Amino acid sequence: MICAVLGSPIAHSLSPAMHRAAYAHLGLDWTYEPVEVPAGGLAEFVGALGDDVRGLSVTAPLKREAAAVAHQRSGDVETLGVANTLVVEDGVLSAHNTDVPGAEAALVERGVSRPVTARILGGGATAASMALTLTRMGVETVEFVVRDASRAAEAEAVVRGRGIGVAVRLLDEPMIERVDLLVSTVPGEAIGSRAHELVESSHAVFDVVYDPWPTALGAAADEAGVPVVSGLDLLAHQAALQVELMTGSDVSAQLLREAALEALASR
Repeated sequence: MICAVLGSPIAHSLSPAMHRAAYAHLGLDWTYEPVEVPAGGLAEFVGALGDDVRGLSVTAPLKREAAAVAHQRSGDVETLGVANTLVVEDGVLSAHNTDVPGAEAALVERGVSRPVTARILGGGATAASMALTLTRMGVETVEFVVRDASRAAEAEAVVRGRGIGVAVRLLDEPMIERVDLLVSTVPGEAIGSRAHELVESSHAVFDVVYDPWPTALGAAADEAGVPVVSGLDLLAHQAALQVELMTGSDVSAQLLREAALEALASR
């Protein structure tokens, strides 16, 4: 069977290393390749799929297109309007979002299981996925921190739709009030020299960036003795769930994390 990861740019993706490691572990003679698909090109790509294609991982900028082209959508995809996984079965294309349960698994693995208050840097699709994860974990208030308040509208709607308290703040405001969990979905340069300030106002940190690691937030969290979850943790857990959806078999996130680390070290 053929599987692939789609996006643009895609050459940097660690998904091939992880999925190939899973296939080797499971004894499957499957292939998994990175395929460059530009924005607006997903519908044409899936329209030309052969019968030997089983699953597709989908990354930026195609996650909204992935939700749109599917014949069936999971509940999380319906809520968020984005998908990172497409599974083909009997000609039917189903869309899933493994980022949501993957994020929860990554948090629990690092001992962050019951946050009540959360601060999320960023307001895009990843921020919305993280917010949905946290509402399911029992968070009671979510604060989005963005450069432009209008850019958090969709993520804010996800939280409000679940009856959770939500606020939107601007990134240049001081962060003094302490929260249980700080989540960053923005590039490191957006944080600049404020890493220590942000860490000091949180009990745990989740930075979805994984390359290069540690990020400024990750380093500040380690220095402060604050639990930290990395983007690589998320990547491994969401990939393990993708493998299960595509193959029907379980693999450990640790196996995939080790494969990803090995691939990073070889670059």
